[in-house]
Amino acid sequence: MPNTIVTSTQITFADLKLAEPLMRAIADSGYTHPTPVQAQAIPHALAGRDILGSAQNGTGKTAAFAIPLVNKLLNSPNGSARVLTPTRELARQIMDVMHLMVGRNNRDIPTAFVIGGESMGKQFAQLRGKPRLIVGTPGRINDHLERKNLRLDDASFLVLDETDRM
Repeated sequence: MPNTIVTSTQITFADLKLAEPLMRAIADSGYTHPTPVQAQAIPHALAGRDILGSAQNGTGKTAAFAIPLVNKLLNSPNGSARVLTPTRELARQIMDVMHLMVGRNNRDIPTAFVIGGESMGKQFAQLRGKPRLIVGTPGRINDHLERKNLRLDDASFLVLDETDRM
């Protein structure tokens, strides 16, 4: 895609040729057209390009990375995704959006939520379930890496959200 600014009226979610379960989730979530940040970011992410995005709160940034991330996981039985964010509150918001996109009980894309202040036992169980999508905070991700409960070698999608705060 050329480096032109795309407005939300120029592209629809159907134009993106997303996996059918994701299209249903998008429709069920009430999304009708991509926001400007989504229209600019999603096609590049779907093409496998790195994205650096900046936009105000409430503009759809989380869905701008969640949609291509979930699409990649749905279209490939291998690989996983990691989303790191600086706070537990933001991690919870991101996981909620991810669950909207993949479904809470999707067996093809098991998830893990790894943040400080939550039960390590519950997190161990989630990680033993070989999650393909992990959302967490840096401190707890590091804890699990040090304990060898978590590996990064199969991660094919990495999101660093709000890096200026980490």
